[in-house]
Amino acid sequence: GHAGAAAAPSAADTVGTIRGRVRLTGKPPGNVVIRMGLDPMCVTANAGKRVIQEVVMTSADGGLANVFVRVQGSFPRMPIPATAVPIDQRACIYTPRVVGAQVGQTLQVRNDDALLHNVHSLSARSNGFNVGQPLAGMVYQIKLKEEETMLRLKCDIHRWMTSYIGVVSHPYFAVSSGEGTFEIKSVPVGSYSLKTWHERYGELAQPVRVKAGTITTIDLAYTGDEKAPVSS
Repeated sequence: GHAGAAAAPSAADTVGTIRGRVRLTGKPPGNVVIRMGLDPMCVTANAGKRVIQEVVMTSADGGLANVFVRVQGSFPRMPIPATAVPIDQRACIYTPRVVGAQVGQTLQVRNDDALLHNVHSLSARSNGFNVGQPLAGMVYQIKLKEEETMLRLKCDIHRWMTSYIGVVSHPYFAVSSGEGTFEIKSVPVGSYSLKTWHERYGELAQPVRVKAGTITTIDLAYTGDEKAPVSS
């Protein structure tokens, strides 16, 4: 370009980062041990392990894992990631337990176990499917069609198996780590509501202002007295 032409704004002028932590301030409840006795193959796959239903997972100082965090707002249409969102069935457990995906993105459910799993999504929207996977290595793929917080997966054979997928129309979401931390990058500058979802404690909302080129830090806390979210 010639001298005097206005420079295109760089990303640093138009987007910022949200970094935060979700904590549980109350005492965490115990998680139940999964009894897999109905399926000896699942028992064998977990030999020597005490497998728990990982509903409330906290770090020593109360960081809460597996919280789905999303920015609530209307955004320009973003490209849909070409990568699939993977969920594995391994040793009769879904991994990860909580994950996020963009509308239009492919959900890929893989069976790593040499036994029959039946993957059944409980969708209040158009993200429903119900498919048997009798063999190890089988993969089922589906394009997620609509926003949904949260799409729940279950196995009709192994009732303890559960996983949740937050489906949003933009890429500004995250899942809290084992320490309760999360980071959402490249969020357009503006004021929003930051929403969280946890399978036992439901939703929290907190205002957040994203400033250009800076990190906004936000702390969210569940007391442990919150009501469980209504599941579809």
